[in-house]
Amino acid sequence: MPEVRTVDDLHRAVRSISRHFCTDLVVIIGSQSILLDWPDAPELMRTSGEIDAYPGNIQQWEADHPDELASEEINAFFGQGSVFHESHGFYIDGVDETTAKFPEDWRDRAVSIQVEVDSNMVTVIAPSVEDLVVAKLHRLWEKDRTYIAMRHASRPINKDMVRVRLESCSPANEILQAAHTFLDTL
Repeated sequence: MPEVRTVDDLHRAVRSISRHFCTDLVVIIGSQSILLDWPDAPELMRTSGEIDAYPGNIQQWEADHPDELASEEINAFFGQGSVFHESHGFYIDGVDETTAKFPEDWRDRAVSIQVEVDSNMVTVIAPSVEDLVVAKLHRLWEKDRTYIAMRHASRPINKDMVRVRLESCSPANEILQAAHTFLDTL
């Protein structure tokens, strides 16, 4: 059973990505992005074995390292089964800009914090709650449904805003219909 993630875990992930990729920007996506603006969210929302992240300089890093993907580098050094995972009880899931389906302008609304890494300030960004819900609605697995429902029960989401942002992503009709049907149950 995964443990409940904490702000300390988030900071540890940020420090690891920042140092390894020599970046002052780290992007957190997925359920644990909640740690940026609601670190004491209900435990169910923070129960996860991983934090999904990528370096803000991913394109430059990959250009400098031909035939390598930053996500694979993250998984090798910090991913499931790594020494990092064994040492800290969670892992960093290497993702990239295409992993989640966010509205094109999600970064304009991103939540951000600063984390000190070796006397430097690193900016950490994550999608706003509505943009995260949009990404989860694209997949809508059972864990996504549970997460969205818990979020809405604890801190109501703006369903109308979510619908507009979802439609801006031009999802397939079946995704759109499933998302609207699910939102209607909240």
